[in-house]
Amino acid sequence: MSISLEQIKHLAHLSRLEFSEEELEEMQGDMGKILDFVAQIDTLDLSGIEPLTQMSESVNVMREDQTKGMLEKDEALKNAPDANSDYFRVPKFGKKV
Repeated sequence: MSISLEQIKHLAHLSRLEFSEEELEEMQGDMGKILDFVAQIDTLDLSGIEPLTQMSESVNVMREDQTKGMLEKDEALKNAPDANSDYFRVPKFGKKV
């Protein structure tokens, strides 16, 4: 399967990548090889084969959430460099729009 140089330039633009003309031509060749490889899947008989959802048989082992002792508000705020009675105070940041 072939891919045009214009398509490569469009993909580079969408990806916010910059390539020299030489790199674009090299990328065109590489993308052509990738598309040819993927196109081989169309020639395979995949009937009866379940889609792969995991790369391995491993299953996540999750623990139950357990609550533990929580800090009281006063204790949490006592070492804060700046706080009012309920919250940590932090400097403003970001641009005003």
